[in-house]
Amino acid sequence: MEYKKVAETINDFANDNLSKLAQLFPAAVKDGEVDFEALKQELGAFKEVGSEKYELTWAGKQNAKKVALEDVNGKTLNYVPEDSKNPETTENLYIEGDNLEVLKLLRQNYYGAIKMIYIDPPYNTGNDFIYNDNFAMSVEESEIAEGNRDELGEKYKPNSKSQNRYHANWLNMMYPRLKMAKDLLTEDGLIFISINDNEVDNLKKICDELFGDQNFVADLIWSNKEGGGSSDSKLFRIKHEHILCYAKNIVEIEIKGVPISNEERYKSSDEFEKTRGKYYLQKLGMGSIQYSESLDYPIEAPDGSFVKPADNNNGRKACWRWSKIKYQWGFANGFIVRKKDSNDVWTIYTKQYLNCDNEGNVINRTQRPMGVIESFSSTQASKLLENMKLGGIFPYSKPIELVKYIIERCYTDDGIILDFFSGSATTAHALMQLNAQDEGINKRKFIMVQIPEKTSENSEANQTGYKNICEIGKERIRRAGDKIIEEKPELKGKLDIGFKVFKVADTNIKWNHQTEIDEQFTVDTAVYTPDLMDFMPGAKDEDIVYEVMLRQNDVPLSSTLETLTDIGQRTYLYASSYLVCLETEITVALVDKLAALNPLPFKFIFRDSAFQDDIALKDETFRRLKALIEKNAGTSKKTYTVEFI
Repeated sequence: MEYKKVAETINDFANDNLSKLAQLFPAAVKDGEVDFEALKQELGAFKEVGSEKYELTWAGKQNAKKVALEDVNGKTLNYVPEDSKNPETTENLYIEGDNLEVLKLLRQNYYGAIKMIYIDPPYNTGNDFIYNDNFAMSVEESEIAEGNRDELGEKYKPNSKSQNRYHANWLNMMYPRLKMAKDLLTEDGLIFISINDNEVDNLKKICDELFGDQNFVADLIWSNKEGGGSSDSKLFRIKHEHILCYAKNIVEIEIKGVPISNEERYKSSDEFEKTRGKYYLQKLGMGSIQYSESLDYPIEAPDGSFVKPADNNNGRKACWRWSKIKYQWGFANGFIVRKKDSNDVWTIYTKQYLNCDNEGNVINRTQRPMGVIESFSSTQASKLLENMKLGGIFPYSKPIELVKYIIERCYTDDGIILDFFSGSATTAHALMQLNAQDEGINKRKFIMVQIPEKTSENSEANQTGYKNICEIGKERIRRAGDKIIEEKPELKGKLDIGFKVFKVADTNIKWNHQTEIDEQFTVDTAVYTPDLMDFMPGAKDEDIVYEVMLRQNDVPLSSTLETLTDIGQRTYLYASSYLVCLETEITVALVDKLAALNPLPFKFIFRDSAFQDDIALKDETFRRLKALIEKNAGTSKKTYTVEFI
């Protein structure tokens, strides 16, 4: 019998894209291959784009596309409980490692699950470090290929303006990361990217290519109030920065408004004030809107005379803003005022309420946010970090108020917010403060990703004990959460101020090809140290389970993990749905216990070696559990199965 194995690979980008194409154009995909002639016909046989076309290209673009489609092999995420806070209850994550590797490792679990992404990547000013994605190259090979000395190791490198591929290096870093980011967004998700003038044009072009120019939302301008201005410009003092915003699917999104700027005009009161708020009067007759005969009807005044729209427009042709039926509804429900103006002319008004719209719905009246953000300054961010005794290492950190403002524009209420250039973890801090402002009603969750870039030996942070940026980010989240609870003790237990820490690490599992070439493997190894047959030396069960879970769909890393001690010492239940059995020997009695679980897990995963040479037991276990799963799933649930590692 052919048994299903847990896949070593996490992502299959080519087949994923093929499946999407097949959904759109079934006739163009035949036997798993693209029929390009059929695809042309589906597209109306449009003229094929020639070699010269409008697009941004640069040295290394094709390789950047290739990097984006390569799976991350031999890597996993190991759990770090000692660095975590409230790990049993938190739904937040802090992940240390190269963000491209992390995004690929998260892709199966979080595909289409991230409501909002905010990133503040290196601005490429000539003094920044950028990621080096030539992971397979030695330092010496990297130097030859890139023309620079890789001082900080193979994960990141300086990118000075003197290099021939100054812009290309930056684009090669950003392209695959943004491609992964799009996959993670929900259909109504948004990404916000902070950037300055150095790369804003290039960034917009690659975002147009990856997200589609039709999904461009805005180029927000942050004026950086009280900022000192850029020293790079000799002709003008540049204080502003850009925040590019793109949607996954612009048809699906809404932007939350900001408080109205003219609230003072709502100053009249009536008997509805308690529910509708105060109001101001607005003429019902408008000469500025397109004339419609159906909106030109007489309205009876209190003295029995009749008023027409032209009477309220100095005799000029006009119409009412509301239909006759809408007017009758408004009159019956207290939305209409009829009174004479200063010229003794009967005039019809509607009441514009602060907390009620013209359909009678209770609202929080807002206005569309401006494309220029004139509040907040980088000085605020620096002072905050200094007050938290975490200053000196992030001179250009974004103010928490700015990030809160951006998050508040999105309908993220209980969604996940990702920042994969998290730096000092401003995004996590902002999110927790917003949840606190909402009194814990909204439960936004964060995923912070940061490479453990070393702090300078002479820096205050290093001398204080923070050896890398991740240590500072994690400590900021701890202190920020504690401060919030100190100020609002009533939120203790209601507000999630914790986070689980994971680090990118080498695989814990000896996948099939690794076992076959392992020269140290012997029969004695299988008998006396069976773990060395399946797992890497020193691998922890907890990390093995997480590595297996990275290959499942829609299973957050924040889910619960419990040991089923009634069954064995190494049998685990993840997210109350996935059973991972790492026992070294499978027996009939153990399988009986598994079959009796209620509720029954969606999937069972066993070690192949645990069945030893008992093929009959393996076959019986597979058939028995698979039948139970299918029976339990019925017709309304997705059917999972039994797999082996």
